[in-house]
Amino acid sequence: MSPSATSKQVGTATLSYDGKTAPLPVLTGSLGPACVDIRKLQNELGVFTFDPSYGATASCESSITYIDGDAGILLYRGYPIEQLAEKSTFLEVAYLLLFGNLPNKAELGVFTNGVTRHTMLHEQIRRFWDGFRRDAHPMAMLCSVVGAMSAFYPDSIDTQDPRQREISAYRMIAKIPTITAWAHKYNAGQPFVYPRNDLNYSENFLHMFHAVPAEPYVQNPILTRAMDRILILHADHEQNASTSTVRLAGSTGANPFACIAAGIASLWGPAHGGANEAVLKMLAEIGHKDNIPAFIAQVKDKNSHVKLMGFGHRVYKNFDPRAKIMQQTCYEVLEALGIKDEPMLDLAMELERIALEDEYFVSRKLYPNVDFYSGIILKAMGFPTTMFTPIFALARTVGWISQWMEMIEDPQQRIGRPRQIYTGAATRDYTPLDQRG
Repeated sequence: MSPSATSKQVGTATLSYDGKTAPLPVLTGSLGPACVDIRKLQNELGVFTFDPSYGATASCESSITYIDGDAGILLYRGYPIEQLAEKSTFLEVAYLLLFGNLPNKAELGVFTNGVTRHTMLHEQIRRFWDGFRRDAHPMAMLCSVVGAMSAFYPDSIDTQDPRQREISAYRMIAKIPTITAWAHKYNAGQPFVYPRNDLNYSENFLHMFHAVPAEPYVQNPILTRAMDRILILHADHEQNASTSTVRLAGSTGANPFACIAAGIASLWGPAHGGANEAVLKMLAEIGHKDNIPAFIAQVKDKNSHVKLMGFGHRVYKNFDPRAKIMQQTCYEVLEALGIKDEPMLDLAMELERIALEDEYFVSRKLYPNVDFYSGIILKAMGFPTTMFTPIFALARTVGWISQWMEMIEDPQQRIGRPRQIYTGAATRDYTPLDQRG
């Protein structure tokens, strides 16, 4: 991995409490707001900070991803996401996230070959699927199989060995498309399709997902490119819930497969990985363009608890830069598939138009995010809604692995140990069982 610059001190903040004063270093990175270093706060003042959900806390130094939510900027290793999505392949971006720089032709060739040679799963892993109910959620399968991989690849779980860490990275990136596609095949009752080394990353995934033995599967380059863009746009997103989960699990020294399984479990939550599925559910509930005004009225009514899914973002207070690319890709996919006058798309576009013109949403900066379009694209490409979050996990695996590797190599990293404000009972005397009323 490429060396990254560390933060530097640009000032001092002073905090006083109970007659004591603590000078706290103010640190800054290459971009973004300054941070107050509170690591010595407890020793100097005897207090901790309180930050539920860590919304105002930097948990680490990282050189991988940068987000400016107010300006609508997303950078991978300094490169704007728009440029990468337009000009790069997913494996180029994967190399960039892992190693810090875009690869030259020779480096990309070696990396691509390394990933390609690891796409097969150990044949005994195939038997895991027989233990699931046929209607098991695909994310349950991903959690289980990925976590179990450490039992099949014990030669790459020594977290202190750089070479083993790199082999684990190759294995995870290579095998997660196979695991994801097989989860769908098991649900569908279809034969598993094995990976093909003559196909590129997205082609291989689409082939394993859609192909059946009875007839040839013909690749559509527009759909392949759309798949690549979806993977690129979801590859990493700074210290979100699932990435923080991977880092926290990794801080204990847990093997990389267990850490990625933890990330998958975190992503499974509907507030995180299930947002694009929620968009389609919302559109289905609206039903028709004529119903949009009534729906908008419900959204504005605080007592209705109806939400406008796919609009706004906890981080972005402007347009989600990924949404613009997804909107363009959405039109390309629908045109390539010959889908015209699609009611759900017409409904989505009308909802977007009304929301962007309504002062209620504009003033609150509720702009379309990446999930608003990605669900429509995936549905048009033949993916069932239950597979939306697994595909998100497939894309995010490279980000998780990159963040995990960076965390392991960070000399400042210690085991994660958040604090709390205890609000339970004070010390109580024990009452024997026969004396309790």
